[in-house]
Amino acid sequence: MLHSCIDHLVITAPSLAEGTAYVQQVLGVALQAGGEHPRMGTHNALLRLGEGLFLEVIAVNPEAPPPARPRWFQLDRITPDTRPRLATWVARTSDIAAASAASAASAVALGPIVPMTRGQLHWLITIPDDGSLPMQGIAPTLIEWQAQPHPASRLPDLGCSLLGLEADLAPADAEQLSNMLALNAFHGVFSVNLIGPGIAPSLTAYIQTPAGVRRLGSPASVIPV
Repeated sequence: MLHSCIDHLVITAPSLAEGTAYVQQVLGVALQAGGEHPRMGTHNALLRLGEGLFLEVIAVNPEAPPPARPRWFQLDRITPDTRPRLATWVARTSDIAAASAASAASAVALGPIVPMTRGQLHWLITIPDDGSLPMQGIAPTLIEWQAQPHPASRLPDLGCSLLGLEADLAPADAEQLSNMLALNAFHGVFSVNLIGPGIAPSLTAYIQTPAGVRRLGSPASVIPV
C-alpha cells in the first residue's frame, strides 16, 4: 500500500563548509561527514533528526567533474554570495513509481525518477530535468531507498529532532500541494499557512536541540520555549 513521510531536510549553500557552519551556528551541534554523489558532482554533511529522519547540507563538490546534466536542488544557480538556506524537503515513499504518478495527477511536476548512489547507498529519487525545485522547494522531492539500512540509523543521536515543518503558500498552491500529499498517503509533521498576494512562499523547520528549539528557514532564529 502506498504511503509516504518526511525523510530529510535539504540545506543548500555555496560550499559544504559554509552550509555546515550555518547549521552548526543555528542548531549548536556538529554535523557528520556524508559523502559524494558522483552522478551530480555534489557532496554532503548530515545530522540525525530522529528515527528514519535526517538533515542534509549539500553543495557542489569542487573536486568532482561537472555532471552531464543540471545538478539537483538548483545548485547550479547558487553563486558565491548566496546564503545557506532550507531549500526543500524530501519525502520517503513506499513506491516511487506510484507516488510520482499520483503527484502528476495532482499537477505537481516532480520530474523523472533517477537512480542515485553515495558510497554503498542506493536509492531512486525524482529530479526535474532542469534541476529546479518543485513549487519553489515547498513541494517535496520523492525518494525510495533500495534495500539497506536508512542513512539516519548510521548517524549518532545528538539530541536533535524535527518538531514541525511549515510552508507559507498562496491558497491555490496550498490546495494543489494538499492534493498531492493526500494522493501519496502522506503522514507527518507538515503544515501549510496561507499567505496573501505579493508574499513569497517559504519553508520553515522547527528543530528541538539540546539548547532548546531552533528554527531553520527564513530567517533562522531561536524560538522561545
